Amino acid sequence: MSKRKPHNLKARIDRSCRSLLATNHVAVVNIDPSGHQGMINYKSLKNIAPGKIGQAVCGIPHRWTIYISAMCRDERGVEYVKSVEISPEGIYKVERLTDAIEHYYLELRNSCNQNHLVASGWIAVPTEVSLEEAQAAKLFYAAGAWHQVKVAA
Repeated sequence: MSKRKPHNLKARIDRSCRSLLATNHVAVVNIDPSGHQGMINYKSLKNIAPGKIGQAVCGIPHRWTIYISAMCRDERGVEYVKSVEISPEGIYKVERLTDAIEHYYLELRNSCNQNHLVASGWIAVPTEVSLEEAQAAKLFYAAGAWHQVKVAA
């Protein structure tokens, strides 16, 4: 008869947290220059209050899919978006995520016409799921990327 694996509480908690995030379709949204950051359900576009879900996002490392965008408006008032989707190698905790994507984020911002740049931001999903461009645009609009007030530094 084969031996069963010993009980691993940490692995059980990690699975439970990942399951909670997957069922709630959690995405972390960050928008500059206002500095707004929050969690949103990427299916229903509703804000998610911090709590157990926030602990699940911050408490354990995840494989992230990050959608980085620069929202621009030209002289005629036409809005357009430049975007790139990345999946960093390895697993990261949320506090180390900005270090992993900073290069891509700055590269995208610098490639835009600075006179047209309205806002920039990223959407980080703690699973390996790809966002469509229209879905990401709805998320940024729901988070207020196009209509924001810059925070005094």
